[in-house]
Amino acid sequence: MLSQRLKRPIALAAVAIVVAGGAYGIVSARAGNGGAAPTASPSSATSGQAVPGGGRSNARSGPAAGGAIGTVASVAKSSFTLSTSAGQKVTVKKVSSTRYKNGTNLTSASAVKRGKTVLALGTTNGTIITASQVIVKPKGSAGSATSPTAVIPFERGAPSTSKQVGQIPATYTQGSGTIVSGTNANKATEAALAAYPGGIVDRVVKLSGGEYEVHNIGVNWPHHIFVNQNFKVVGAD
Repeated sequence: MLSQRLKRPIALAAVAIVVAGGAYGIVSARAGNGGAAPTASPSSATSGQAVPGGGRSNARSGPAAGGAIGTVASVAKSSFTLSTSAGQKVTVKKVSSTRYKNGTNLTSASAVKRGKTVLALGTTNGTIITASQVIVKPKGSAGSATSPTAVIPFERGAPSTSKQVGQIPATYTQGSGTIVSGTNANKATEAALAAYPGGIVDRVVKLSGGEYEVHNIGVNWPHHIFVNQNFKVVGAD
């Protein structure tokens, strides 16, 4: 009887240790991530991080107006893939409402062929773009107040480059502004990618001063490209 009485407290103590150890493990795992939400999947759009490596959670990320420019790698009935100059692989979904242009002239989906340079504009979700407009042989930038600086491709484990070029709008603070879509978002995206091709635009934000912050992912630099009301690139960081 005495032996049985001794075994019960010992067993209960062992359970308490296991539970405590499990709780410690959970707290430690969260602490190791800075208390943030779980790391995003590789296809998630994240602020300040490239798509391939995932990164911090970002409440502003998600399907929004954006786009990418690159060389068509393959074409299927309902989609095609392209590779940007910085090595990002993008899937472009074709839908019934997608419009096609060859330069400035209207064309059909058949104009999208392997090896062609294409600008895809639409709703971006990570590395997938549901296209509202596809432009084969897109025109160059209408002009920029800065001399385009080479995009720095994503390198796993490498810190993002910290530098600024051109003019950063005085009204800009990270996280400010209103996410926009439609014609103006497309114009801002087109201007930004003409000056800094290689990344994927996953949203366009209108600032209080009327300028646009075009958010760029999939590269180590630039992450923010600034476009004025006349859709000319004025700066980047």
